[in-house]
Amino acid sequence: MSGAQDTAATATDDSALRAAGSMQAPPDADGRDGERGEGSAPAVLFVGTSLTAGYGLQHEEAYPALIQRRIDSLGLNYHVVNAGVSGETSADARRRIGWLLRGQRADIVVIETGANDGLRGLSVDTLRANVGAIIDSVRAVRPQAEILLVAMEAPPNLGSRYTAEFREVYPEVASEKGVVLVPFLLAGVAGIPSLNQQDGIHPNARGERIVAENVWRTLRDALVPVRPEG
Repeated sequence: MSGAQDTAATATDDSALRAAGSMQAPPDADGRDGERGEGSAPAVLFVGTSLTAGYGLQHEEAYPALIQRRIDSLGLNYHVVNAGVSGETSADARRRIGWLLRGQRADIVVIETGANDGLRGLSVDTLRANVGAIIDSVRAVRPQAEILLVAMEAPPNLGSRYTAEFREVYPEVASEKGVVLVPFLLAGVAGIPSLNQQDGIHPNARGERIVAENVWRTLRDALVPVRPEG
């Protein structure tokens, strides 16, 4: 699909979402993620690493906040919660996911994990087990939640075999567990100096806008009118 076609498709889908959202109560005026009480509106919970937390950026520049603004612009009654933690491995995410969900409404859960596993060259088999267990935990605590798994890739310096096996984890687990796969988070950003901070790993504000669009192309299909709890 060409860039023009993709933009047109996005505009068409966004118009449909806006029409659906017009039937709901308007979102909170401030549009900031993670600051609205549980039960006030359906929640999109982002569980992730520093790539989700927005390392090195202002709060409003991180891609979950950019997605919140897109949601608000469409008049949809969702709020975004950014639960990204810098330095977190898939094992760390596995340990905290149950606790996190018990204290937080989550109608849609977006799981971004594994980036730090790849940076450290950790076991691919362990990554696969952890990602599957995270999904199982979400279903145990929030059985009605829509789950999106964000694909990640390992740095090329770890060798072609490792990077290939690492890449395969995400579509394989998504298929096995029946969840929606979001294509590679950093597509169009990774390896491009002008779109990354000085560390060459974390997107800058320009890169973050591309990351937000990468996620939005899949997430928008999960945004349907949902009645608030309570």
